[in-house]
Amino acid sequence: MHIEFLLEEDSARAALQNLVPKIVGSGITGNFHVHQGKKDLLKSLPGRLKGYSRWLPEDWRIVILLDEDRQDCQTIKAALEKAARDAGLFTRSRRSPQGRFRVVNRVAIEELEAWFFGDVDAIAEAYPRVPRNLSSKARFRDPDAIRGGTWEALQRVLQKAGYYRTGMPKIEAAERIAKHMDPCRNKSKSFQVFRDALAALATQTQTDTPQNA
Repeated sequence: MHIEFLLEEDSARAALQNLVPKIVGSGITGNFHVHQGKKDLLKSLPGRLKGYSRWLPEDWRIVILLDEDRQDCQTIKAALEKAARDAGLFTRSRRSPQGRFRVVNRVAIEELEAWFFGDVDAIAEAYPRVPRNLSSKARFRDPDAIRGGTWEALQRVLQKAGYYRTGMPKIEAAERIAKHMDPCRNKSKSFQVFRDALAALATQTQTDTPQNA
């Protein structure tokens, strides 16, 4: 099986290149297509999915990942679902009569960094001066409910521990933390939904009938 990942930024690519093999195992290939932000991805998505629908091999799948960025999650998800529906592609939320799907639409709440806070041990392994009891503090107990932006919160945590005094490089941090993440222990509900959807996608048989718009 092969998966096409459509992403809004390079930090997502850096994280997923490390996380995907841990979720789906070996033997599955993937391409990571990074866009110039959420608006660029959403703008190009309808045409891109229609293009995929005309030639997508039977054993190829598509995963679309966006940050919520304090916008309405349901509105973003509806736009992703509509683009897939208009292209004639079944999604995990709208499956074929046989229960198959070829597209997974996921929204990270509120940003990718919430997934990192879901695995504080991974942060501490990547940055040893970060305290491992961070998740016991009220503010960090629910990774998807951290206020004021999870990117900003992660930068503050790392700077307080003595890292990145002049600013956190998102790609570097994403790669370093993701290398240590254990998908099974992550406390972020948003990550858990992504993990389970990706695992379900990968376990489908590779004999699906091609779908055309």
